[in-house]
Amino acid sequence: MIRVLSIVEDTMVDGPGFRTSIYCAGCQHACPGCHNPQSWDMNQGHEMTTEEIMSVIEADPYANVTFSGGDPMYQPEGFAELARAIHRRTNKDIWCYTGFTYETLINRQQRELLEEIDVLVDGPFVKRLRDDDLIFRGSSNQRLIDVQRSLNEGRVVLYQPRV
Repeated sequence: MIRVLSIVEDTMVDGPGFRTSIYCAGCQHACPGCHNPQSWDMNQGHEMTTEEIMSVIEADPYANVTFSGGDPMYQPEGFAELARAIHRRTNKDIWCYTGFTYETLINRQQRELLEEIDVLVDGPFVKRLRDDDLIFRGSSNQRLIDVQRSLNEGRVVLYQPRV
């Protein structure tokens, strides 16, 4: 089960192309200037099963998937199960936004979810580093990480968006 605030279909702000974005409840980072502070409370939203979420994802064969929130890394088991189902049943890529850094996640219980992610947007939002010209992130400390290459190479490999 995943505690979901909302699912937004055909969005273009959470990664390249059309995406189905799953916004989850729960975030303890509480970044000043966060664009979604209503997502901080883990008790907000409603619980959904993997199958319920997959029915929305599979309804649009052309949209890739983004996990956002809140912070999906606070619900790693549910999102790892969902990510495995996405990869098993579709050819969609998965982006994930988190306030944690890649280096923190690699050695924690979130690694199982991390291994299923294609691109990780990592790091907390830092208001003084806000930059409206950045693609797919809010502040300059945040990175777009090619997770699969990073895991294979044993070092952070940045994702290079096609603009």
